[in-house]
Amino acid sequence: MNNLSIQKSDTIGVLSSGLCMIHCIATPFFFVATACSATCCSAAPSWWQWLDYFFLIVSFVAVRYSTISTNSRLTEIGLWVSWVGLLIFILNAKFLWFNISPNAKFIPAFTLIGFHLYNRIYCQCEQKSCCEG
Repeated sequence: MNNLSIQKSDTIGVLSSGLCMIHCIATPFFFVATACSATCCSAAPSWWQWLDYFFLIVSFVAVRYSTISTNSRLTEIGLWVSWVGLLIFILNAKFLWFNISPNAKFIPAFTLIGFHLYNRIYCQCEQKSCCEG
């Protein structure tokens, strides 16, 4: 795998996680802006809800390719733990397994962005010793 495709997976991961966060932040404003009655806004439109899963799939692919190419075991673990955390919080919003603030999903989302950026900047070199950890 060449260095260009490695950087693309991290870039896609950062963009996907960032767009996911924008989507999550925009949701309350989207429904306030529609200013419709309580009967028509009792649930988010299905296309809006499916965006969560779209972002999860894109970020899964980005994490998969980034972890294949990273030189850091810690970064690899961090990417997967962050992605699984994001998955759990998004599924919890749908199924309400436990009572937690909806804003908690931003923790794994920011962490995922951070690990992708770290991996893109520090862990993409030819020799294994450039990114210890």
